[in-house]
Formats: sequence, C-alpha cells, structure tokens
Amino acid sequence: MTDLTLTRGQVDRERLLRLLQEYGVYAGVVVLLAFNFVFTSNFVSAENFRTQAVQVAPVLIVALGMALAIGTEGVDLSVGSVMALSTSLLSLYLGYGPWMAVLMAVAGGIVIGLANGSLIAFLGVQPIVATLALMVAGRGIALVLLPQLEDVRDPGMASLGSGDVLGVPYLVLIAAALALLVAFVVRRTTFGRQLLAVGDSRPAARLAGLPVRRILIVVYACSGALAAVAGVLATARLTASDPTSLGNLMELSAITAVVVGGTPLSGGRIRIGGTVAGAVLIQLLTTTLIKHDLQPSWTQMAQAVVIIAAVYAARERGKR
Repeated sequence: MTDLTLTRGQVDRERLLRLLQEYGVYAGVVVLLAFNFVFTSNFVSAENFRTQAVQVAPVLIVALGMALAIGTEGVDLSVGSVMALSTSLLSLYLGYGPWMAVLMAVAGGIVIGLANGSLIAFLGVQPIVATLALMVAGRGIALVLLPQLEDVRDPGMASLGSGDVLGVPYLVLIAAALALLVAFVVRRTTFGRQLLAVGDSRPAARLAGLPVRRILIVVYACSGALAAVAGVLATARLTASDPTSLGNLMELSAITAVVVGGTPLSGGRIRIGGTVAGAVLIQLLTTTLIKHDLQPSWTQMAQAVVIIAAVYAARERGKR
C-alpha cells in the first residue's frame, strides 16, 4: 500500500467525520422519518405531527439554555430540577392570576441560574459540580413547596397548553420564537461573540478585557429562565403540577440534543439549528421505540449511544 493510498484513505476518513458532525443529525432525522413513514402505523397524520411537535417543545427550550452553557465550556445539570421548581411555584401562585404565577415560576428559574453562575464565576466551582448541587437542592425545594401532584385548574393555563394559531400550538410557536431569539443573540450580538470567546479560552477572554464573570452569570441565568419556561409549558400541557416527576432526566435529553446537534463540549461554538434538529431527533427516537413496543429504558440506552457517537466525531475532528 503506497503513501498516496494511505493519504487518500485518511482524507476520506476525515471528510466522513466532518460530514458526520456537520450533517449527521439532519441525516438521522431523515432516516427516522423515513423509517416511521414505512413501518409505523398511523404515523403520517396531522394529529401525530402535532403531538410530536408539542412534546418536543419543552425539550428544545431546555436544550437552548443548555447550548449556551456548553458554549462557555460548561454544563447545566440543574435544568430538570428547575422545571420541577417552576411547576411548584406556578401552582402556589396561580391564585394571584396566571401571569403572576408564570412570572414567579420564571423568577425561580432565574434565581437558580444566578446561583449556578455565581458559584462558577466567583468561587471557581466546576460547572458540573455547581449545577449538580443545585440539581439536588432545586428538586428538594420544589418538593417542600409542593409535596405531591396538584391539578392546575385555570382557563389561561389550559389555553396555553392546548391553544393554537392556525393549527400551530402555542407551545410550538413559543419554542420556535425562543430558538430564533437565541440564534440571533449568539450570531448577531456582542454578548453572543463574547460568550463564544469565553468558551474558546477563558484566560484569553480575561486578558482581552471581557467581563467573563458577568457573561457566565448571565448565561446560567438564561439557562435557568429557559428551563423554567419549559416547566411552565409542560405544566400547562399536562394541566397538573408534579414536581416529583416533571423534568426527570431532562438534562440528559438536553445535553444529547446539543451535542448531537454539533455543539462541542469544549465550548467556543454553538449550533442552534443543530440543537433544534437534535431535539427533534431525540423525540423521533423515543416515539419510534415506544410505537414498536420497546421499553423506555431502550430510549435511554439509545440516547447514550447517540451521545458517544457525537462526542467521538467531535473529538476526532478536534485532533486535526
């Protein structure tokens, strides 16, 4: 085997890995859609597509905040607990009106995010440790505030969870609007460029005079706020507050969506379009397994395989 043959083989391998990271998530969505079109009964229907879109909306919203955290070379493991806290606060303050309840729920998520950001920015705690602590504390606070499931009986919340505009559910419209907003912030604003600079090299960002601490605090506050919004929307859809189960393993789904979408764990880059596709991929994967009578545990194992594949592709690309 000549050196030229080896070189061509190496180039082909690099090209394949590059294509996998850039477009693999979109290919995965297409493959799952094609599989379900052919082999899943009752998949091709307006009602099913509506259901899939509504179910993916909270995951996508949480994943947007996770993408911001990962873009700074961090992670936010507290997002599931923030969802639980938001549903507890929503139920507690619903008597003051739906707008006040939503405001307090989102405020609770921001407080958790500020706590995460402060631990990371001022005390130098590793993001995985800081957010793990708030993950445990947040769920505990949620259960203290609301120890058990409680029905949400409010016309405004019911409308939010089941209403639509021209057939498009409110939840989907809100998720799409937030995705566009986050994409605009990341790509078109000074804050977005500073965020990516911090993720690329925090010491270099400090030397360049960037407000690294402030950026980290704002990023985790945004992650907390987005997770709280997802909790509110999930509560509205279910018409019940359940801090025991709401948001369980949401951090896994969010991290999967972000990583599979092409955002590297090493920070410095955020792919919002890929994150959207990643969230859709996770939803389709879950739906496919459920509709073919496989246990939920298979979904978690499948997500693990997808994460490993995505991280491997990113790692190999990073070596070049």
